[in-house]
Amino acid sequence: MPNTSLSFKRPEADLAMLELLALEYPNVDAAIAEVARLAAVQTLPKSAVHVISDIHGEDKKLQHVINNASGTLRPLVEEMFADRMNAQEMAEFLKLTFYPAEVTARLRQTLTRPEDVLAYATRTLQPQLELLRYLVSNYSLRLATRLFPAEYSELLLELLHSPSTERGPEFIGAMLEELVKRGRAMHLIHLVGRLIRNLAVDELIIGGDCWDRGPRGDRVVEYLRLQPNVEFIWGNHDVLWMGAALGHEALICTVLRVSLRYRRIGQLDEGYSIPLTPLEHLARTVYADDPAQYFMPKSNGMRSNDVVARMQKAAAIMQFKLEGQLLERNPQWQLDHRRLLHRIDHSRGTIEIDGITYDLRDKLFPTIDPADPYRLTPEELSCLAVMKHSFLSSQKLQQQIRFMVGHGSMYLRRDECLIFHGCVPVDAAGTFLPLSVDGQLLAGRKLFEGIETIVRRAVVNAAEPDLDFLWYLWSGPRSPLFGKDRIATFERDFIQDKNSHRETKDPYFTLIHEVDFCDKVLAEFGMSSEGGLIVNGHVPVKVEKGESPLKRSGKAITIDGAFSEAYGDYGYTLVLEPNRIVLAEHHHFESVDAAVRDGIDIVPNVKEIKVFNKPRRQRDTERGQRIRYRLEMLERLIEAYQTNRLHEHAKRSSSNSIPN
Repeated sequence: MPNTSLSFKRPEADLAMLELLALEYPNVDAAIAEVARLAAVQTLPKSAVHVISDIHGEDKKLQHVINNASGTLRPLVEEMFADRMNAQEMAEFLKLTFYPAEVTARLRQTLTRPEDVLAYATRTLQPQLELLRYLVSNYSLRLATRLFPAEYSELLLELLHSPSTERGPEFIGAMLEELVKRGRAMHLIHLVGRLIRNLAVDELIIGGDCWDRGPRGDRVVEYLRLQPNVEFIWGNHDVLWMGAALGHEALICTVLRVSLRYRRIGQLDEGYSIPLTPLEHLARTVYADDPAQYFMPKSNGMRSNDVVARMQKAAAIMQFKLEGQLLERNPQWQLDHRRLLHRIDHSRGTIEIDGITYDLRDKLFPTIDPADPYRLTPEELSCLAVMKHSFLSSQKLQQQIRFMVGHGSMYLRRDECLIFHGCVPVDAAGTFLPLSVDGQLLAGRKLFEGIETIVRRAVVNAAEPDLDFLWYLWSGPRSPLFGKDRIATFERDFIQDKNSHRETKDPYFTLIHEVDFCDKVLAEFGMSSEGGLIVNGHVPVKVEKGESPLKRSGKAITIDGAFSEAYGDYGYTLVLEPNRIVLAEHHHFESVDAAVRDGIDIVPNVKEIKVFNKPRRQRDTERGQRIRYRLEMLERLIEAYQTNRLHEHAKRSSSNSIPN
């Protein structure tokens, strides 16, 4: 009968924590065995970490980049099987590796006889298992098997131990015959293919900005939710959608405006079940006679361009009104100069901005009352109420936002890389600039960590001050996610003079070319200046003009490679391997159908950023540091058992151990 009494004899302070660990390792032998296992794990090669930033709604391209492990799977397959596969066999195997679900679905239509299925499975599983065996060898068995599909975990372990002296073709053949007989052979091939893909990349880090400009931000986040180990660095477009999902009216109008500008309506009505009917009604009634010629969408679609342009203008005017209201209730940001609607001279068709008077190219403002310009009309209030309800009621959007917050942060440290989306706000001398967070002026690393507190709290409570702060993160001058003195949306929409469109970047973006400044930033975030690398997204690298993503300092790199077709259709993945750090530059992706049908692939251009003197092991990484902390706790647990401060028990099987 199991002993259910308390495991410690005396209520000592540190024993409460050790007792939790004792639930997993209830005696000295169990704890010593785990110490030995973790010591061995520390010697394994570090696993691959891939960092992708600024996806901006390009769901199909992202899917392929993940499927081909940013181009790293192809050379591995070619190296392993070049002497055993001809060109056609290699192409077919790569297609299966990148798209196991789609390829096996097609094969089910063509391989209808059991003997044909058995022949294909026998021929295909051998290289699949060889590739899988190689990838598993880079992980601890506990960590690798956590990725195995539960129903087939034991079967896969049996297959991985074959062939051997006693496990010849007959052993594997017996398994496959049973699977073919029950229609599950193709399913197993699909599962092994997916497992290969998942093991090729240990951790996927998204450096911010999943939505906007590209067609389907909803599908981007949904596909990322399916990945076994994904972390998000929040970008300004991410907090824009967070705020909209939580009901912030100014951010709702901003999401609507941007989606209409690029005609990305499908992600709203089809993806999130957010119909645009109320906004279309407002456009067809109040804005019926407005040509809205400067709001034409960037592509064609089912709705006429005129209607979409009026919808965009209607959303923009509501956005400007609501932003004026929130800036008035947040004087601490000192942004009253960005409240623009009361600066319009309707009789002259001009506006004064920063002391300069500009002509307005669009002078029609059917919903603005010059005497009270920031007040929403009854028609706008009615439209906004329905739209807000739709955002708050979208189950898929709410799930995605909570997933992103739960798996996200402002910055991460990985393998000597400091990763964050935009910038650390500084002045021209490189001094970290403060921002008020919960009444405290915070700068540098403390600012980033203070922002994390507010973002997580906003998701729980959705209080107006926290939601207003999300707006500031989207476009405020000292937001680390934005990094410019203003977002000149009104100026671009209504003023012809491009001098008014100018947005001044934070000095950070100039200073990262200097070694001393980079060292200062690395030190601020607890990183060594020797070998440290700052990794940012946010600002697209002008690939077509030959701009280098690596800054002159050699200690900072920008990985926003214009992933979205609207920006340039390139994109980068920063790949952190045991021997080196490389930058993979992607290009245009045709379609999933073309990839499955014709084997179309994105073969990236790869540039070495850093080569290590010796391969990095698990002990050299953040996971290795976590293991060291765990080893310290296990040593304390062993000591508590050996000094009889904790009682030992028989070990019971458990599947809740921490993966390492």
